[in-house]
Amino acid sequence: MTTTESTSGELTGPVGSKTGWVFLSITRIAIGWVFLWAFLDKLFGLGFSTCRTTAEDGSFTIEAMCDSAWLSGARITEGYLVYAGNPNSPFHDFFVDLGGQAWTDWPFMLGLAGVGLALVLGIGTRVGLLAGSAMLFMMYLTQMLPSTNPFLDEHIVYIIALLAVVPLEVRYQAIGLGTWWKKLDVVQKNRWLI
Repeated sequence: MTTTESTSGELTGPVGSKTGWVFLSITRIAIGWVFLWAFLDKLFGLGFSTCRTTAEDGSFTIEAMCDSAWLSGARITEGYLVYAGNPNSPFHDFFVDLGGQAWTDWPFMLGLAGVGLALVLGIGTRVGLLAGSAMLFMMYLTQMLPSTNPFLDEHIVYIIALLAVVPLEVRYQAIGLGTWWKKLDVVQKNRWLI
C-alpha cells in the first residue's frame, strides 16, 4: 500500500499492508466487544458470567434475567470485587470495601458500555483507550498476582494492544466510523474526542 505526502510534509494514508490495518481494526473491535459483551451479560444476565449455575458434573443451567442481572437489582461490582477477586492481592481489602458501595455499579456499567461502543464503532477511541486502560488495570489489580503467570494476564495484554492500535488508527482506520467521526465539527474543535 502506498502513502502520499501532504503539503505540510506529513504522510497521509496507510503505510504497510492493508491486511495489517484491517487486523488492527479487528483487534480494536474485538477488545471493544469484550467490554460490550460484559456490559450486556451483566445487564440482562445472559448466562455467561452472569446467571449461569454450574453443577458438580460440569453441566450448567442458564436463567436469563436471574437475580444476578443488573436489571433485576443485583449489585454488579459487589459480586465481582467482593467474591471474585483474588484474596491474595495486596489490594484485596481496598476493592472489597469499594465493591460494598452501591454507587460503584453505575460508573462500572457505564464504563463497560461506553468503552465497548467507542472501540466497536471506532469513534471516541482516545477516550475509550484511557477509560478502558484504567478499567483493565483496576481489574488486573483485583486479580494480582495472576494464577497462570507471575505478572502478566489478559488485562495487561489488552492494555498493550489498545496502546498500539488506537494511536495508529487516529491517522487511518480500516474498519469503523472513525473517518466520519473526525469530520464532525464538535470533534474538529475538540480533538481529544477522536
